[in-house]
Amino acid sequence: MALLSRVCKWLVPILVVLYAVFYWQVITNRKYFTNDVKLNGKTTIVTGGNSGIGWWTALDFAQRGARVILACRNLQKAEDAAKEIKTRTGNSEVVVRKLELSSLKSVRDFAQQINEEEKRLDILVNNAGLSRLKQRSSATEDNFDLVFGVNHFGHFLLTNLLLDLLKKSAPSRVVTVSSATHYFAPEPMNLTREDPAVASLLYPHLEGYNISKVANIQFGRELARREASSGVVSVSLHPGTIYTPIWKSLMTAETDSVWMKTLYYTLSPLMWLFFLDEEAGTQTTLHCALDDSIPQLSGSYFDNSQVMAPSALAEDDELARRLWQVSCEATGLECTSTN
Repeated sequence: MALLSRVCKWLVPILVVLYAVFYWQVITNRKYFTNDVKLNGKTTIVTGGNSGIGWWTALDFAQRGARVILACRNLQKAEDAAKEIKTRTGNSEVVVRKLELSSLKSVRDFAQQINEEEKRLDILVNNAGLSRLKQRSSATEDNFDLVFGVNHFGHFLLTNLLLDLLKKSAPSRVVTVSSATHYFAPEPMNLTREDPAVASLLYPHLEGYNISKVANIQFGRELARREASSGVVSVSLHPGTIYTPIWKSLMTAETDSVWMKTLYYTLSPLMWLFFLDEEAGTQTTLHCALDDSIPQLSGSYFDNSQVMAPSALAEDDELARRLWQVSCEATGLECTSTN
């Protein structure tokens, strides 16, 4: 009891000091997008726009007068989210379209519907993503690693299938949400394909969250290079470490580890204190989608609304070109090679 008392005596002041430092360095220095940009007559798509920072992004676009398309796999949740956005903003141009990024067929069906129904597309936010802590792998219906398939292959195909509409609407933007966890991705990045007759995954080395976030940045850079003269701007970003319900899913529902579940319930109050809220986590996305400076910075990676240098792996332009060709092969997309 005496030991516990002594621990608490020192622990509480230490936590107070740590939080004060964090608050000063992270919360007070967080850049908020305050420009009064209007989006009347513009069309936007936000993947995963039914919750988290995707929902806040969609809400902001709707407040600015945009037509907002929520591209989501759960239609009921998306409809509920759209209703809430309409109520808050008074903007009736918030619609829901079915998109399952783990299915290339669903991506193609979604893109076909958008190309047939929409006259323009000004901003595409590749926001949706998965992260799993389970040790056993899961696969998409196209036999990719589930996390990599959703986070990269799905968005790669989606963007390319909507590229003509983006070009038609230029100047337009593609904003891809990556993560600072890309710095922890293992090197080298192995792009080899296995024989589907014997392999559990077609691209067994392209799996996991960190490497998918590297792919997001490489995709953003290569798209910017390819579309340098078309008026389509492409950037990627780290939204910040955000306290969202995904942490409970990651650390409890999506893991069999009792230790991880215990850790979550122990740290949950501290996570609430030390992580950004969802609205704060949306600000870099908004900066990339709306700020006037972005067209001159196409291909860049942003953190807290500032250009940041990504990892050496993410900056490897030759690897980005190879990943593009591999992604074309994986998704069945006919791609033209560029120097």
